[in-house]
Amino acid sequence: MRIKRWTAVLAATAVVLTACGADNGTETDAETGGDPGIDDAEDGDVDEGDDVDEGDDAAAASGDDVSLRWRTRPDNDAETNLYNSVSEEIDAGWDGVGLEYEPGGSETSSYQDVLRTEIAGGTAPDVFWIPGTDIADFASRGLILDLRDSAEASDAYAGDEAYAPGPMELLTVDPDTQESGQSLWGLPRDVSTFVFYLNNDLIAEAGAPDPRELDEAGEWDWDSFREVAAAVDGLGGDIQGFGMNNWWANPGIWMNSAGGGFFNEDRTASNVGSDESVMGLEFLSGLYQDGLGVPYGEDSQPPYQAGQVGMQLSGRWSTPAYRENDFDWDVVNIPAGPAGAVNWTFWGAYVVNANTEHPEEAFDLVTRLTDGEVQASIAELGANIPSRVDDEDTIDEFLTFAPPENNQAFIDGLANSEPEGPLWEGDWPAFDSILAPAIEGVLAGDISLEEFQSTIDDQLNATFE
Repeated sequence: MRIKRWTAVLAATAVVLTACGADNGTETDAETGGDPGIDDAEDGDVDEGDDVDEGDDAAAASGDDVSLRWRTRPDNDAETNLYNSVSEEIDAGWDGVGLEYEPGGSETSSYQDVLRTEIAGGTAPDVFWIPGTDIADFASRGLILDLRDSAEASDAYAGDEAYAPGPMELLTVDPDTQESGQSLWGLPRDVSTFVFYLNNDLIAEAGAPDPRELDEAGEWDWDSFREVAAAVDGLGGDIQGFGMNNWWANPGIWMNSAGGGFFNEDRTASNVGSDESVMGLEFLSGLYQDGLGVPYGEDSQPPYQAGQVGMQLSGRWSTPAYRENDFDWDVVNIPAGPAGAVNWTFWGAYVVNANTEHPEEAFDLVTRLTDGEVQASIAELGANIPSRVDDEDTIDEFLTFAPPENNQAFIDGLANSEPEGPLWEGDWPAFDSILAPAIEGVLAGDISLEEFQSTIDDQLNATFE
């Protein structure tokens, strides 16, 4: 039953993506949706030539014909260790190729900026992960390879249909024709969706209804969300009803649930100033003005983990850290707004450096890194949902990776998702750099909704010119 439900969700996601076309770009950078964190770009810096020389020396010493370097942006040491193990296992079973894994960067755009600089300087890895938001930028700049020819020549490639249709819809866009299916800019490592992480102890202490039961009864909506947040906040002291961090996807979820969103249907202009988008911001602003949440701009993860927040908005990537919680916790779907419980589909992809000396082997590495068994081992750590849909056991296993108990909420979120993805006809970083401070101003009460609505689209539409 669960597998059938997943299949139906993916089909629904494909319909949404087909209707919307290529998307903006999620997750900020949204670490598979991850929240922006501390800017430690220097952590990802590479001295020009150093890594390349070390890799060449290692290859020569081991007798390997080809040496490949690859990079991800792990959230924590556990994830770094897991990727190291994956790399070592692939390396051990691959004759003629030697692998070197390197963790990179931070949870901010500096990770991508470092990659751009390294590609220009000839020191970037052969294969690297980037968020879905950045596919169009990297492809348009000629920084990554179109892998379609490599895929057609490869016996190892399982085919486009082996992966979640949402990311593949966006990864196969031809920039010239704007049609999907022609190019192949990479393969998705994973997908994720938003949920509210719950502190069940606080909710019970406040005498509020259980959001999971409300959701099951079809009563989990904006009104009931506000009621639960207010009840928990009423406990006083350092306790707060809800929390969400300051990056574009979080306010965007309320805009989407109101029937609005960032872009028009073909993603060629801003829709932020629409009545529906402003309605979502109005509801969210009311929560903050009434003091029901962790102040916008403050990191809500530490107080949530300290047991001081009733509900915290985040994605699957937060699960490994929250498994250390010492209170009763679980997750629940996004509350329904006027347009329903509209979510984000977050994802990231492995891509190939346009300057790699070994394009065929690099593509082979991408297929190995997105193998179903590899994805399942990473998903078990808790950080993401596998993107492979050709093996039912992979998703069935995911649903058993507890805690949380309600893993189905992550899968449910895919049914009505606004896809994170590349903005092929605009400048997403410029768009976000204008939108973010404007939303901050609204939520802080420094900018009225009327002023915001009357000016924001003109500002954002300039990023499409």
